[in-house]
Amino acid sequence: MRILLSNDDGVNAFGIKALFDELIKIADVTVVAPDRNCSGASNSLTLLNPLRAQKLDNGFYSVNGTPTDSVHLGISQLMDPAPDLVVAGINHGANLGDDTLYSGTVAAATEGRHMGMPAVAVSLVGKHENNFKTAAIVAAQFIERLKEHPLPADQIINLNVPDLSIEDIKGIKVTRLGHRHKAETMKMSKDPWQRKIYWYGALGAELDAGEGTDFHAVSQGYASVTPLTVDMTAYKSMQTMTEWVSEFNLRE
Repeated sequence: MRILLSNDDGVNAFGIKALFDELIKIADVTVVAPDRNCSGASNSLTLLNPLRAQKLDNGFYSVNGTPTDSVHLGISQLMDPAPDLVVAGINHGANLGDDTLYSGTVAAATEGRHMGMPAVAVSLVGKHENNFKTAAIVAAQFIERLKEHPLPADQIINLNVPDLSIEDIKGIKVTRLGHRHKAETMKMSKDPWQRKIYWYGALGAELDAGEGTDFHAVSQGYASVTPLTVDMTAYKSMQTMTEWVSEFNLRE
């Protein structure tokens, strides 16, 4: 198996190194990742500047772009033959519920799927980030099973692992995305020259975090596996919208 490994925390992040060390036991792994922390980059692309890929002493490729750029460049230019699987992570922090919309980690996996590869996003959930090894072991075991149970063509996997020792992980639960309350409002401050600056506030509390959600699973000591679809079409609304759109007369 050939794996393209990327992330959004940057090519020098501890999480991607921990995951690489575990994945090379089961696959041929090429690392292509941003040269800096791109957390919150979502699916953004670099369109107005050229991309450069620098091969580091450890063999990893460092890209002056986003997670999406890195995966696209890795598949189209740096790997021949193409990878069998795209893996993103290990993210330094959770990608649960609404967070997935903003996540560069999930976006890197999504780009792999857009380019025809099955893809998995991996995140470590916890404040202290002591157990990247645990998340790497869980991810590697899950990826091994994907050989026997391949993903549907329109899906990626969002894997969140609690920041616990491997002995304390209770198991793996298949979950749906939960939801948060809206984030706190932006905070205004001032720089040393007394000019106004603004920071995003803290994440909102969980609103929908009951049994069956990704929030609930990790809070109970389980790794959470959520299949995500890349088709955002709201199929349930199509019939209703078709009916009222048919009433339009654009020539009046």
